[in-house]
Amino acid sequence: MWTRQPRRPGLMACGVEELRRRRREREAALRKARREQQLVSKRLLREDDPEEAGGESSATVLGEAEVQEFLRLAQRGTEEKEREKALVNLRRGLQHPETQQIFIRLEGSMRTLVGLLTSNRALLQLEAARCLHELSHSEQSVVAEACLPATSYLLTYLSGHSSDFIELCLYTLGNLIVESEVVRQQLLPQGIVSALVACIQSPHVAVLEALGYALSQLLQAKEAPEKIIPSILDSLLPQHMLRLMQPGPKLNPGVAVEFAWCLHYIICSQVNNALLITHGALSTLGLLLLDLAGAVQRTEEAGLELLACPVLRCLSNLLTDVAVEAVGGQMQLKDERILAALFILFQFFLQKQPSLLPEGLWLLNNLTASSPTLCTSLLSLDLIEPLLQLLPLSNVVSVLVLTVLCNVAEKGPAYCRQLWPGPLLPCLLNTLALSDTEVVGQSLELLQLLFLYRPEVDFWPLALLFSPAQTPLVSPYFLLPCSPNYGCFSGLDWASLA
Repeated sequence: MWTRQPRRPGLMACGVEELRRRRREREAALRKARREQQLVSKRLLREDDPEEAGGESSATVLGEAEVQEFLRLAQRGTEEKEREKALVNLRRGLQHPETQQIFIRLEGSMRTLVGLLTSNRALLQLEAARCLHELSHSEQSVVAEACLPATSYLLTYLSGHSSDFIELCLYTLGNLIVESEVVRQQLLPQGIVSALVACIQSPHVAVLEALGYALSQLLQAKEAPEKIIPSILDSLLPQHMLRLMQPGPKLNPGVAVEFAWCLHYIICSQVNNALLITHGALSTLGLLLLDLAGAVQRTEEAGLELLACPVLRCLSNLLTDVAVEAVGGQMQLKDERILAALFILFQFFLQKQPSLLPEGLWLLNNLTASSPTLCTSLLSLDLIEPLLQLLPLSNVVSVLVLTVLCNVAEKGPAYCRQLWPGPLLPCLLNTLALSDTEVVGQSLELLQLLFLYRPEVDFWPLALLFSPAQTPLVSPYFLLPCSPNYGCFSGLDWASLA
């Protein structure tokens, strides 16, 4: 049995618990920063006919007289074709901010548009809804608030039969929700959550994607943790979201991406993550991660990284609320397949999307922080050297890699013996030569853990590094790369681990 070596007196002041506390403080700051990073955006649906293909350049700015004339013709035209054409021309003019300002300043303009939206003519209803959609895409909150009289009708039409019309209403509501708190305050008591629950049971993929967008906009509101997310958690939306994210032949990537971001915003609110875990969020996300790792090996299909990012974030943040070993039968997150999946994704990110590497390393950090089982798997699968290959990529990546290694080292002497000796020492010496203080600090913390648990090892290269010479000494270890092929992982075969 391994026994802990007595600590040296000079190191007692900064032991393992102190190092762990420092890292947790930094991680808490990072979680806070990530919660504040929003993905607020607006989306625009337009027709694909030749006249629309040019976007805003194909439409002209309308003057006040022209807006009034189109509204008059749309309301009182003698033929339905004439009325529809007037609304089409108005909609194209509303693609310009100047026309939007003229429209909302005209007395009775919105009342006329709402009247057309609620008429019994389907084509006029659709064109009126498209006019509102153009207005909803404005970046000025005054335009969104001018659309307030129409929002209750848009909400009512979510229970209609036309999937195209429902999709349009959802995107319009999503655009308005994010722009105006006044709009949100009106929609919540009118039952928007209940309407979204009805929509999420739609068999139409386009409707589900639009719903995911509208819901994500609602969840990013500043008042969401207090006023919106509790009611969403009390509804059936979370269960349906997780159902639509289940891996399998029926999984639609576009729908899964939308609801993965929705889940991310709910988790970041920290309102009731225990409820999500009870509903099987960890199980669904863990299986989805395994499925993504298999998919990136089977196909070159672009877009898989769009789903990987929110899935990694959701898992990382959920694991801050529950220890990996306590997950139990929901999903064997302590299974070594999770580690294999992560390293397969690391290789994919290196080739396709290097900016996502910190997301995967953040999850690896949270997995290994409280799990001796996964730390053992990291060593037994020989994944330390592939991990070290990531060190030179960036300072952010370096800090996360070193933090994961600290998680392993702090598990005790048995783990440190497998970390040292090996390729770790030359890589650490390279990081100590960097100018980034956070990287150097994390390297020193790892070295201190190795000193604490393996005081019998001769660390003479470090003595050379910190010797009081007049000129810097260049250690031969600085000439040794961590690996001859950075970013090329070998020995990971998903089929053998699945």
